[in-house]
Amino acid sequence: MILKKLFIGAISCLMAAPTAICADNRWKICDDGSITWNIKESAPAHKDHVEMSGQQISVVLRYGVDDDGAFKLNRALVFPMLRLKPNKTQSNLKQRFDIDIPGLITVDELNLTDEKVKSVNFDGIMTVESSFSHVQRRKKVEDAVSLKRTLYPSPNGAFYCEEYSFTNNLKNPLKFRIPQLDLKYVTPEEVGVYGSYTIEASMSKDGVFEVQPGETLDFNVVYSGRKSGEAPGRRPNMDAQRDGRRALIRGWWDNLVLDTPDSVLNTMFAFAKLRGAESIYNTKGGLMHGPGGEAYYAAVWANDQAEYINPFFPFLGYEIGNQSALNAFRHFARYMNDEYKSIPSSIISEGVGTWHGAKDRGDGAMIAYGASRYALARASKEEAKELWPLIEWCLEYCRRQLNEGGVVASDSDELENRFPSGDANLCTSTLYYDALLSAAYLGKELGIPAKQIEGYRKQATELRKSIESYFGRNVEGFDTYQYYDGNDVLRSWICMPLIVGIDERATGTIDALFSPRLWTDDGLLTQAGTETFWDRSTLYALRGTLAAGETERGMDFLKRYSGRRLLGDHVPYAIEAWPEGDQRHLSAESGLYCRIFTEGLFGIRPTGFSSFDLTPRLPKEWNYANLCNVRAFGDDFDIRVSRLKGNRLDVKIVRGDKVLVNKKVKEGETIRISLPKK
Repeated sequence: MILKKLFIGAISCLMAAPTAICADNRWKICDDGSITWNIKESAPAHKDHVEMSGQQISVVLRYGVDDDGAFKLNRALVFPMLRLKPNKTQSNLKQRFDIDIPGLITVDELNLTDEKVKSVNFDGIMTVESSFSHVQRRKKVEDAVSLKRTLYPSPNGAFYCEEYSFTNNLKNPLKFRIPQLDLKYVTPEEVGVYGSYTIEASMSKDGVFEVQPGETLDFNVVYSGRKSGEAPGRRPNMDAQRDGRRALIRGWWDNLVLDTPDSVLNTMFAFAKLRGAESIYNTKGGLMHGPGGEAYYAAVWANDQAEYINPFFPFLGYEIGNQSALNAFRHFARYMNDEYKSIPSSIISEGVGTWHGAKDRGDGAMIAYGASRYALARASKEEAKELWPLIEWCLEYCRRQLNEGGVVASDSDELENRFPSGDANLCTSTLYYDALLSAAYLGKELGIPAKQIEGYRKQATELRKSIESYFGRNVEGFDTYQYYDGNDVLRSWICMPLIVGIDERATGTIDALFSPRLWTDDGLLTQAGTETFWDRSTLYALRGTLAAGETERGMDFLKRYSGRRLLGDHVPYAIEAWPEGDQRHLSAESGLYCRIFTEGLFGIRPTGFSSFDLTPRLPKEWNYANLCNVRAFGDDFDIRVSRLKGNRLDVKIVRGDKVLVNKKVKEGETIRISLPKK
């Protein structure tokens, strides 16, 4: 059973914190850590979509149950390394398959009818259980045949797998007829970067099969893509593919385990690790983490990868994730230049092209912030030495962009002119501020001259003052920040100072974020008075609120958000945006969700290869919160926090059976942790 140790003291739905479970939720948490949608009779139709990825394929399943109770499935396959001309960001080979496989099967010369879906289960693999009626002697027999569908991508092959298991529930044999299925699409040679491509769908067996009472008929369908000049490979072994997918999920779920009294938070954290880690593609330009969404693959971005997900990978201990992070920074480093022209926002098409359509979005600050935090948590001196020139370059680039107000100028921000950001925005300057501090910590580990390190610290101190004087304002009655000069409407990105420890306006900012002007059932509006929301700013705001010490308020909104995303109508991951993109499950947002806990609730701030600041907090109703199998700082350890009397906490750092640190602290007190050598 996957994820057994995730739910110590909180593994069942009934034991979840009451504020985290809503009676209206469509899904529930199961004891093994999966989530299940149990379909009631006469339930109204519902549809949803979810993305799953492997190293050579991604699939978006658009699935649901219609008014009659039947399962509906459309598969959108993306082959990131089968590139189309012109070779731009979204030039991935795609194909949708809207095939009703059970509808192709006949039983005793009749089609199965009246499908009733009983449950849909998801744990990184989708399992659908349903039953069909069948006519026997002119009489319709309910639940005559049961069907179990199992749907998942290959871990490292360019194919997607569906397994079908039909069980005869009657007292007499049934004769199943399976047609031959061998679909093939061949693209014109001139449209492909690598020539013609072949997309295929084929069934593992065909013919007539007599199934005895209580017995099961199994077969599978494989959907694949390849260069037409390549010979078709052997049909994959389904057991190996399924077991490989499950082994990956177990690996992600067994490391960096969140263990709290709230099963919803524990479970969504586990799913966020899965989505954050699975979306890595083995391209000719090396391993590349990609956002996904049927659009963004075989490419890296300064925000999604460098800023959002890369600093998280060392904590998870996923080596392929760490390799993809280092590879992303290497790609950006190729574009350093003596003239200090801005680095492209994205390296696309397996590393052979760039995208810089919104010009400088503050990408230098994003890269410096992410690379320095990654290097500290990764704790590899060799990697850090390699990354240091990139960090230095990006910091110097940002310094050269300081305007008369002492903050960093840029052409746009990470929303790429969807909303106004002025000539200098709050997001870029706060990222630059944190990058300067991280670079000072990293430089000390690398033996960089003290004068240069002190220079970074001094620049950070001056920048903090400039952020206050340039951006600090009363906006719509809240003592918070204008997002850019002249901005007089609340924006969600006013949360950014909170995540880097700038707390001069924390109270007013948090009041503004959770006011009706910005907060909705789906999190923060990008701009007050609009209907657009992007999860990324909501996730930053929740992290910043917890880090600023507003634990009760932050946790209240975090529970609401998590319950909706994990168990509501569109599950189980953080999403990109709405209405743009139809709430795609872009991958890096899930990394931001995990960082709500690592950097917000536990307050981890890397300060060296084997050291970090720890500022743990507990909601009043919790007696404990643990972060187990943390794989950062060259170590593998647990952080265990339990409540003592009053506002005091007992904090332990445990490696195996050995307690490395044990301190009693006031809530909100920062502890400097230095891990002893193994």
